[in-house]
Amino acid sequence: MASPAVPSARARSTAPPTPPGPASAPAAPAAPVPEAVPAGLAIVPRRRPGRYVSGGLALLATALLVRSLAGNPAFEWPVVGAYLTSASILRGLLLTLWLTGAVTALGFALGTVLAVARLSGNPVLQSLSWGFVWIFRATPLLVQLLFWFNIGALYPELSLRLPFGGELFAVRTVDLLGPALTAVIGLTLHEAAFAAEVVRSGVQSVDQGQLEAAASLGLGRGRVLRRIVLPQAMRAILPPAGNMLIGTLKGTSVISVLAVHDLLFSAQLVYNQTYQVIPLLLVATLWYVAVTSVLSVGQYYLERHFARGATRAGLPPTPWQRARAAVRRAVGR
Repeated sequence: MASPAVPSARARSTAPPTPPGPASAPAAPAAPVPEAVPAGLAIVPRRRPGRYVSGGLALLATALLVRSLAGNPAFEWPVVGAYLTSASILRGLLLTLWLTGAVTALGFALGTVLAVARLSGNPVLQSLSWGFVWIFRATPLLVQLLFWFNIGALYPELSLRLPFGGELFAVRTVDLLGPALTAVIGLTLHEAAFAAEVVRSGVQSVDQGQLEAAASLGLGRGRVLRRIVLPQAMRAILPPAGNMLIGTLKGTSVISVLAVHDLLFSAQLVYNQTYQVIPLLLVATLWYVAVTSVLSVGQYYLERHFARGATRAGLPPTPWQRARAAVRRAVGR
């Protein structure tokens, strides 16, 4: 029986070598395989006794502070509770809220116009916008309010005249600009100077490559502004805008020097009659804290709304979602 043919050494040596392919590149090092945990053993996180000590000290200090506030008779908490929802305090609170909303809306509207002028290619508009922001950011708010309150000394009368005709109308400045309107004008101009910088920085934070891509697709400027620029700019605008809103709420207390019946001035009127200064100041403080807390919660959820899709990992759970998850775990046990 014939044995199978075996290729000779010469035939094996003359065989063409296998051409190198992509697999000939050096292989990447293999990922380390985690060792299996032996049966009966559990992974225990690292103990950090410093956290427990610092947390305990912080809780102790908080408890001592709360005990001091609740037990000090000088705070006169019954008087605070009696005046917290009084009619005069609530009227002052409503005026404060109205001023905050009106000034914020008007200030950001004017600030947006100033930001657009600053970003335009017109050197005249750029200079005027920069000058406005420079003047009103460099002047203290109280000085601005006092200046507008005394504007009648500079312009006793406001009138409109035709070039070759008579006078259309004339009004005395002191009759036109009352304390409330003066406060709105002063606060709005002050707010607009800061809002202009906030809006400008938010628009400039958008990547220019996206604008170029939108222009190459033939999208209109209005659509680019609504669908591309504003959703991304709002992520940079909202945090400082929220701080400005809260600052405006507290800044309205400055208008008490103009005898405008806001929250603080209403509290001052009461304690000027009753001489209960500390309880009435606490009433104003509690209302400021309550309204600021509500605005902070609204700012948090607005930021989450405009942050959708900004990260691949998704948004972290809200405090309410964390609390619900903790309750489920506790009930499941």
